[in-house]
Amino acid sequence: MKTGLLKNSFVLFLCCIFLISCTKPEEAKDSTAEINSWFDQQYEELLQMSPLQLTTQGRKDHYSEIDDLSEAGEKKRLDWMEASVAEMKEKFDEKTSDHQAQLSWRLWEYQYEQAKSEYAFRNSGYEFNQMSGSHTSLPNMLINYHKVDSLGDMEALISRYSELGRAIGQLMDRAKAQAIEGNKPPKFAYEYVIQQAEALIKGQPFSDTGKKSPLWSDALSKIQKLEDEGKITSEEAGTLRSEAKESLSNSVKPAYAALVAWLKEELPALEATPTGLSRHENGNKYYAFKLKSATTTELSADEIHEIGLKEVERIQKEMLAIKEQVGFEGDLKAFFKFINSDPQFYFPNTDEGRKAYLDESTAYLDTLTKRAPEFFGILPKAKLEVRRVEAFREQDGAPQHYAQGTPDGSRPGTYYVHLSDMTAMPKSTLEGVAYHEGTPGHHMQISIQQELQDIPKFRTQLFFNAYVEGWALYSEALAKEMGGYKNPYYDFGRLVNEVWRAIRLVTDTGLHSKGWTEADAIAYFEENSSISAGAIQSEVRRYMVMPGQATGYKIGMLKIQELRAKSEKELGEKFDLKAFHDLVLGQGALPLNILEEEVNLWIAEKSGKENKNSK
Repeated sequence: MKTGLLKNSFVLFLCCIFLISCTKPEEAKDSTAEINSWFDQQYEELLQMSPLQLTTQGRKDHYSEIDDLSEAGEKKRLDWMEASVAEMKEKFDEKTSDHQAQLSWRLWEYQYEQAKSEYAFRNSGYEFNQMSGSHTSLPNMLINYHKVDSLGDMEALISRYSELGRAIGQLMDRAKAQAIEGNKPPKFAYEYVIQQAEALIKGQPFSDTGKKSPLWSDALSKIQKLEDEGKITSEEAGTLRSEAKESLSNSVKPAYAALVAWLKEELPALEATPTGLSRHENGNKYYAFKLKSATTTELSADEIHEIGLKEVERIQKEMLAIKEQVGFEGDLKAFFKFINSDPQFYFPNTDEGRKAYLDESTAYLDTLTKRAPEFFGILPKAKLEVRRVEAFREQDGAPQHYAQGTPDGSRPGTYYVHLSDMTAMPKSTLEGVAYHEGTPGHHMQISIQQELQDIPKFRTQLFFNAYVEGWALYSEALAKEMGGYKNPYYDFGRLVNEVWRAIRLVTDTGLHSKGWTEADAIAYFEENSSISAGAIQSEVRRYMVMPGQATGYKIGMLKIQELRAKSEKELGEKFDLKAFHDLVLGQGALPLNILEEEVNLWIAEKSGKENKNSK
């Protein structure tokens, strides 16, 4: 399989040998310590520009603020990154540091180049959409990440309500700039956003009747907790409630009301049955950038499309084998229909059914967590919780997701599940999705990365889509080796999950580079998977507003599997699976081309001979 223009590892190996022979060990050690200290100082400066990222990491610096989300704010951060890279090249000699410091150098420069490209396409995306819009992610941050342990923390949260209004206004300005350039999302995207935004300002304290709104309910709960713990007086609690109500009513409500009004004005001009980015003037160039960003490869849309078609065919052969194993009579499409319709494969669409889904997911994760030491040397310290998505952002059939914990472990990692419609949540795929989001997937990888000690801190927080999602999808298959999927129908669900990701390669590229409509993508999905109709529509609409993102999963998985197979073949009896996993996870997230270089160097070291990187 072609995976883009990757550097020749043999040449890199020889270069490393040369550097080692020409640099005294003590010089390399001193230089490495110096540049690592510089990286940490620079990253701290960068962090101080993002109150939200500080909060994500469990810190309370700038706790009353929200980032400057304007175009000017983005340009300010980009200019800072450009100056930082220039300073790195002026102050240090990359060749005098050790290998890990050289890798940090490349990653520091890589993230700047990514940010520069992103800024060039700043008006090509969709600021507000149903999947990743800040209109829901910012309230979610305030509810789930802004912890209140003192009077000052609560006062900071109230201040952030005002900041939220300002931030939404800045994002509206950016969305209007995108619209002026003709980059408007499909109609359904704004219809969803309107619903989500209205839900946030519905009920108390925005009106005298109805249920408490999500932000108000959260504020009351946090204030009451402080009072119950004796950290504030009843008089202070009353003052806080009054101030929170005033801030929500005077800042959040008008900002969201203005957003809803503008979105409704835009609706008549939006396409109800659009194709993807190719319909926009700069769409093809933007999509090529999004594919490169998502996969960290040079693969073209046509190449990714072809890989997807071949993977769908391969996986369906494995599906047929399980169909025969369980003795089902009929073709694969009939088996899909059986899986989708038989009541045995669904929990009741009740609160008891939702609890059962969460409980069963937790049980599977607990079992594999106990087996993890047999497959990994490095293990995460962070805990994992399985939770239902909050009502204000829950969507029928929407994909589950993981939210990272804090580096210090004070907030656990969380596997979030959409459970509003249990008919879109079959039991058969439950196990595989839990492994993807939890252990050995996202929770293990991200927690290990955050807990790494011997690399600059910025590398503990880096995110590369193909690596992170590729590892999680690799983990779904690895879980079978670890003892998962004893139920053949759940093993079939694993393949349902995998063919889903292969279909993504076909449908994402179909939508954005081949003129497919939403109906075309849905039809291909229905023809080749057993995923429910609601989940399929949710998925296709996700791809339409987040172009390229979904391609990283399968491309990343295939690369990790390819590197493991190569290691097993070239090392033979010297191959150690635990050591391979520790290598892949022990340096943090990497672009796929750099990951391949690291594995090739490891093979060369373990085999005791030069690795010629035959493909």
